[in-house]
Amino acid sequence: MSDPGTPPSRLQLPPGTWPSLIDGLCARFPRVPRDEWASRFARGRVQDAAGRALAPGLAYRPGMEIRYYREVADEPRIPFEARIVHHDAHVLVADKPHFLPVTPAGGFVAQTLLSRLRASTGLETLVPLHRIDRGTAGLVMFSVEPATRARYQALFPGRGIEKTYEALAPPPPTGDMPAARHSRIEAGEPFFRMREVDGPPNSETRIEVLERDTQGPWRYRLRPVTGRKHQLRVHMAALGTPILNDPFYPGLSPAGDDDFSRPLKLLARALRFLDPIDGSERVFESDRTL
Repeated sequence: MSDPGTPPSRLQLPPGTWPSLIDGLCARFPRVPRDEWASRFARGRVQDAAGRALAPGLAYRPGMEIRYYREVADEPRIPFEARIVHHDAHVLVADKPHFLPVTPAGGFVAQTLLSRLRASTGLETLVPLHRIDRGTAGLVMFSVEPATRARYQALFPGRGIEKTYEALAPPPPTGDMPAARHSRIEAGEPFFRMREVDGPPNSETRIEVLERDTQGPWRYRLRPVTGRKHQLRVHMAALGTPILNDPFYPGLSPAGDDDFSRPLKLLARALRFLDPIDGSERVFESDRTL
């Protein structure tokens, strides 16, 4: 089940004519049994926008904002820990291990970076400013102070932050490096796998070689100019250099259970930006290795 550090999910009730709030939630989330919703109501785990517990028989009102706590029975334990690299009044930077999700999703609620950090620091105001894949290790920056959050969030779409990754992958088939990959990435099939399609590019990655190994994989530096889902993994696979232990690209079948002995060889190594509050240059680096 979830723990006290798990943040609530928010939902604006969609249009509908259900007689009660619990009826509407059962229709909205058909995979969650009614008795489970009843249990959440009884424990104050369904709330209004101000955090006040709601009753299951409350009239259903489209447009009303509610908060609810996701719960997962028998949630698997991720046996790796994050480290806090930096913490001040405005931001917190954590060094995430492989396999740990950044935020609750799917079968993970308590076993996420956000939930663990909220529990360990007591900071309910923590909000991630960006995401990295569950399989990727490395740096993730969080907003601490709501009053300055928008100024840090603006760094990402405005390309005011330089993100540097490292990866282990085979040598390029053509030998052409450094390289820049520009392509259009869209959702594919199944829904969690992305793909390159024809059309105007919406993604760009700059790739260079850090180490050439004649007996094994090469070490690459990856600099994403844009931030599409799975962008680095898709671009490396498209160049004929799929990142080691990547189950999705160019694989043709979904990944099974986690194999902790085979982490994805992708690391969010560094973040560099000018602080929007005082103008100072900030540089953070991961201590992890591939």
